[in-house]
Amino acid sequence: MWQDLEKLREKYLILGLQNSIDYEKFCMISIVYNSSKIEGCSLSEADTKILIENDITAKGKPLRDHLMIKNHYNAFLLIKDKALKKEKLSIDLIKEVNANVMNSTGEIVKSIGGEFDTSHGDIRCAQVYVDKKYFPDYKKITELIKRLCTAVNERIDKVKNSNIVKLSADLHYNLVNIHPFSDGNGRTSRLFMNYIQLYHQEPLIKVFTEDRSEYISALNKTEEKENPDIFREFICKQQIKFYKAEINKFSKLDSGFTLLM
Repeated sequence: MWQDLEKLREKYLILGLQNSIDYEKFCMISIVYNSSKIEGCSLSEADTKILIENDITAKGKPLRDHLMIKNHYNAFLLIKDKALKKEKLSIDLIKEVNANVMNSTGEIVKSIGGEFDTSHGDIRCAQVYVDKKYFPDYKKITELIKRLCTAVNERIDKVKNSNIVKLSADLHYNLVNIHPFSDGNGRTSRLFMNYIQLYHQEPLIKVFTEDRSEYISALNKTEEKENPDIFREFICKQQIKFYKAEINKFSKLDSGFTLLM
């Protein structure tokens, strides 16, 4: 599988698609659409593109969903800027990105552990339970994130080739399972997966919305079996799927255009 990834990556890079006008923006918009859709956003990919490029809203769809898209895209621009500057991972950076993700849809939450604002990237002060699972005690979150940042920063300048994708998957898996925030953890974690890609100027990774069930299953099985290769391989498959789709689109373009009259 990883050999297939390397071969397709080389084929994809040879096509020079990343040098096309607005190609990276197109990829970012598509990733924002898929990532938001996984979280239940009602906007279509066309709606997402029009909103980001023209500030035109989709008729009859919730304001919150439009704000989710705008915030997500702005957070993407932020991590792109930080990654190009080779900024290392830190708890402040993670909080800043989540604050951007939740900027217009967050709220003040009052809990037994204290009050926190989800629109400011505040670490949660409450226990979180999702789908038969408790996430780590909120009192342990800061230390867990610090340890994660240290582990990633020790590897980030050393990884090459397919190990870059593996580090991207590892960061996503660990961050989403620490679940440091009350909301926006999935989007934030998927953004940081692409932070590693942007840091190394590698093609972006898309988690396809139609593969949501397999995605959640891979996250759960990785934890159950304590085997990071499960989630790494899922992300590898997603990247292979992306490469194949883009190469196929280019091959159709390369075959020429026929006038239809």
